[in-house]
Amino acid sequence: MSQSTSATTVEFQVAEEATTTTEGAAPAGEANAAAPATTEGTEAHGGEHHGVFPPLDSKTFPSQLFWLVIFFAALYVLMSKFALPRVSAILSKRKARIDGDLARAQALKNETEAAVKAYEKALSDARSNANDIARETREAVTRDVDAESHKLDEALAKKVSAAESKIAASKAKALEAVEDIAAESAAEIVAALGGGKVTKAAIAKALKG
Repeated sequence: MSQSTSATTVEFQVAEEATTTTEGAAPAGEANAAAPATTEGTEAHGGEHHGVFPPLDSKTFPSQLFWLVIFFAALYVLMSKFALPRVSAILSKRKARIDGDLARAQALKNETEAAVKAYEKALSDARSNANDIARETREAVTRDVDAESHKLDEALAKKVSAAESKIAASKAKALEAVEDIAAESAAEIVAALGGGKVTKAAIAKALKG
């Protein structure tokens, strides 16, 4: 009985230890199973805080320098072979166009100045010619007026002379007629007074004397 009880006690203790061992092993497995998740979470989230930024990592410097050289070499080739010649050609064309525009503008300016000078010269010549023409016209008109005046004076002088001649002739005729009338009247008067008949010649001689 005592041996049976001891055996039972031993078995119970072994069973209890096995149970305890099994219960303790389960959390350990769970801990082992949860460990990768914790590590992955650390790598996913904690790495940003505890890891080194790749461009600043000294281990990546050689590869960074290599690709930097490759990139700048490609950029240099691209710029020197394609971009810069096109830009240079565009600038050359634009400069040539600007130079051509400036040359045309200067030519137009020179032509305008020449036209203005020619216009001013033509205007000055026209004014001078106008003055000369006006002077010549005045002189010609004066000569014509003087010539016409001289002709009129001569014509008037001739007419006046002819009129004076006619007047003198008319006066002479009138005087002769007056003498004849006076002689006849005197002869009639003498005859009426009884002095006899007297001739006109005698009376005219008496009047003239």
